[in-house]
Amino acid sequence: MQNTHIEAPFRVLHSALVDVTVFMNRPQADEAMLREAGISLDRALFPLLLGIERFGPIGVVDLADRAGRDHTTVSRQVAKLESLGLVERQADARDRRVRNAVISPKGKAMTDQVDAARMRMAHALFEGWDPADIEQLSRLMRRFADGIATMTKDD
Repeated sequence: MQNTHIEAPFRVLHSALVDVTVFMNRPQADEAMLREAGISLDRALFPLLLGIERFGPIGVVDLADRAGRDHTTVSRQVAKLESLGLVERQADARDRRVRNAVISPKGKAMTDQVDAARMRMAHALFEGWDPADIEQLSRLMRRFADGIATMTKDD
């Protein structure tokens, strides 16, 4: 079966995703988000805090894999987040030797500030968009992300 009808739109999609990824990985994007949220936090710790809040309880190896960083570096950075009172450690339910990171109430308050800042930035970004277009973009991106997750499972 030929899928030539997919090729041109996929090139455009891939190019757009690369542009978004490049933007999201730039240090300036994190700095802008921290500034908008009114938060003072080391930029290197910022994505880890968000990852712990979104995916926790989470082990250091899994967090490092998601962040694309070395697990020894992430371990030190999680310890720093813990010393700041932003995360806590708890024993893993399946393996008591593993200590997972979980968001603390102080850390959750900080990620809530980030979420509010992200929403303010989204309002500015989507100003002038038709609400149906925003809804369609959200629905299709979720479908795309779910499809990628299914394809990349290590089962």
